[in-house]
Amino acid sequence: MRLGIIGLPQSGKTTVFNALTRGSVPTGAVSGKMEVHTGVVDVPDGRVDKLSAMFNPKKTIYAKVTYADIAGLDGSAGKTGIAGTLLNQLTQMDGFIHVIRCFEDEAVPHPNGSVDALRDLNIMDSEFVLNDLISVERKLERLGEEKRKGAGRDKGLVEREIELFTRLHAALGEEIPLRDVPINAEEDRLLSGFGFLSRKPVLIVFNLAEGQAAPEFSYAHAHSQWVALQGKLEMDLAQLPADEAALFLAEYQIEEPSLYRVIRLSYDLLGLQSFFTVGPDEVRAWTVRRGAFAPEAAGEIHTDLQKGFIRAEVIHYDDLMTLGGMNEAKAKGKLRLEGKEYPVKDGDILNIRFSL
Repeated sequence: MRLGIIGLPQSGKTTVFNALTRGSVPTGAVSGKMEVHTGVVDVPDGRVDKLSAMFNPKKTIYAKVTYADIAGLDGSAGKTGIAGTLLNQLTQMDGFIHVIRCFEDEAVPHPNGSVDALRDLNIMDSEFVLNDLISVERKLERLGEEKRKGAGRDKGLVEREIELFTRLHAALGEEIPLRDVPINAEEDRLLSGFGFLSRKPVLIVFNLAEGQAAPEFSYAHAHSQWVALQGKLEMDLAQLPADEAALFLAEYQIEEPSLYRVIRLSYDLLGLQSFFTVGPDEVRAWTVRRGAFAPEAAGEIHTDLQKGFIRAEVIHYDDLMTLGGMNEAKAKGKLRLEGKEYPVKDGDILNIRFSL
């Protein structure tokens, strides 16, 4: 899972990246060049900690999120679209963390002359919509030419694609991001290779000054969420040793860093969930899409487990914690066998039976 951190220059997106990844990428530089810095982050999950305490494994492994700090967007792509290498990076992302500047700082002037969160949000949204509109128009031109020639692919498929892309074009023409356009399963397959930017899920992060209140805000688009945090404070906190950070949180009566919530929200944003495998060698959280069936979850562990899938031994985390251990779960009949049509639930603990 890869999430791109985007934002206008001087929005503080590299500050947020450093806070998320405990990194030390220099902040405040405005080179105008396309640059990408990446970092892999554990998804905070207290269930993993409790399972590790129960099984005392040799290794404990959390689910992961990869963040990419992507420089180069400045709101000036206009009608030409986003070019080259930058567009390639953006289309590879599964979703975006869009950092919006809310803080005032005379030493760091805003590139547009003033701080206006809603304006900056609309600039980036419009940039992505325009870029997708150009791509859709080009696709419709190719489909029209294909229809006129009348050779090659099935005519019914071409007609369905023309209908789909005409619908997308109409939405984009009204400045509606593609996240808001209902798409069925067949259409989703047809669009899977396009990487449309306005169709990707987005988590909006309002970057506040220390002590600044979160803005009042409503954003009704699908597959979108928002959160506010004090970016500079969170970055400084992330650089502290664990014991010092804990003291700081206790002093200010903060239950956890706000960035933990950002990580969990970004994980949730993509429609993902965690299941676990446990044992003396390893306790591990695995990532799978919501609604996935047991063989797909088995494939996340190893492709051989999916190919030779027979059954999954399943117990939910809550049941295991309530009963106190696997032996007690077996005695109470909470450890059960499930087949290929079992939809894996968040918090399931799986042991895969397979044969090749």
